[in-house]
Amino acid sequence: MFTIATPKTEKELEDYFHFRWQWLREPWGYPIGSEKDEYETVSEHRVILNPSGEIVACGRIHLNTSEEAQIRHIAVDKRYRRKGVGQIILSALESVARDLGAERAVTNSRETSMSFFSACGFQIEKEAPNELGKLKRTHMFKLLVDNNVLVLHPKWCQELQSTWHEQIPITEHMGIKLYQYTERTIETRASLNKNINLHGSMFAGSIFSQATLTGWGMIFLQLKQKGLVGEIVLGDGNIHYHKPITMKPRAVCNIESVKARFDLLTAGKKCPIDLKVELHDGDTAVAEFTGKYWVLPPQD
Repeated sequence: MFTIATPKTEKELEDYFHFRWQWLREPWGYPIGSEKDEYETVSEHRVILNPSGEIVACGRIHLNTSEEAQIRHIAVDKRYRRKGVGQIILSALESVARDLGAERAVTNSRETSMSFFSACGFQIEKEAPNELGKLKRTHMFKLLVDNNVLVLHPKWCQELQSTWHEQIPITEHMGIKLYQYTERTIETRASLNKNINLHGSMFAGSIFSQATLTGWGMIFLQLKQKGLVGEIVLGDGNIHYHKPITMKPRAVCNIESVKARFDLLTAGKKCPIDLKVELHDGDTAVAEFTGKYWVLPPQD
């Protein structure tokens, strides 16, 4: 069994960089140190460990822009090639890119690795500058989509995402996206990178905004499901913070928390809705939001 890990200690980082040099630089006669560049401190690094704890593959990713992530320095021990290890490290890096809010991944591939990236969904975009002044490379890209995500009523969900971006522009600036909808649960995710404060955690105001929009989204989709229309407005909202968000901002609203009088909207009256949204950092609960919304009937 292989393990995905992040090198953190001085020894782990030393082993990681040595592995990179061993497979990506030593074969070309370049000295130790040539495997590093100016992006190391702003990058996310990952390794694959075998059952004995030895590094068998590695890779790195950093953001070029808030929407684009650059994948570099993928290396696999020759004893483990053609055994799926390359796909594991690439998938791990793509997962990091999604968590950072990137919408596409790019890489400058050597000729020998182009078939690998193509098989993993990357497409050729243009020629890239030679590596180390002599290794020809090709710029390739891949649009990132979430895997294993259940989204019922995709047309409604796409309409919600478009409505957020067009009518509530802050959602796009914050990188807030509908991640999952099951008729009973809605989950949104936000880009930590776009909402990070000087302490390395998510702004409290950004957490509140994500919670508010998640509740708004639940109501939007419930109206669609019931064949109703109306204008959704927030009347009041309160949030209790317990822990900072430092990794993966998630907001979840379950139908059990929604208390609504949709019959009033059917009668042409404004409909009050109370609901709760739970905020998580990955799997860790960090805050709870309670909101009172109103749905105003359409004006003739």
